Amino acid sequence: MASPSNDPASRSGNASRNKETGDQGEDLAAAHLEAQGFVVMDRNYRFEREEIDLIVWERDDLFGLGGALVFVEVKTRRGTGFGRPEAAVTPSKQAAIRRVAEAYLYERKLDSTVCRFDVVAVLLPPGRDPVIEHFRDAFGMEG
Repeated sequence: MASPSNDPASRSGNASRNKETGDQGEDLAAAHLEAQGFVVMDRNYRFEREEIDLIVWERDDLFGLGGALVFVEVKTRRGTGFGRPEAAVTPSKQAAIRRVAEAYLYERKLDSTVCRFDVVAVLLPPGRDPVIEHFRDAFGMEG
């Protein structure tokens, strides 16, 4: 008999639950950012095998400077047993996000646009309200 971790049905159930958790976190992050005045431009933008969860515009009408395009990585967890959600945005994940951002900017002809990288961490503790933390300028374009 296969152990639960090797059982294909168990693995597909975990993958389905993880996707559900991730989708829920992205929805909550998008709503949180919109409530802060951001405009969601794209969701789940893919380049090759990598993606950026949210691409948002942050208006900055102060001094007529316009604003910034923000590439947002959303990390969602049901608890902190595997660490805080934001800790999962490792240097290799940051590099992947940078590659996708470069493709997005090139494809949309936005090479000279002011942009930055944010992380939104979402905790979904059972039986409690979600906890959302927004880390502005979490990492830069250079690695």
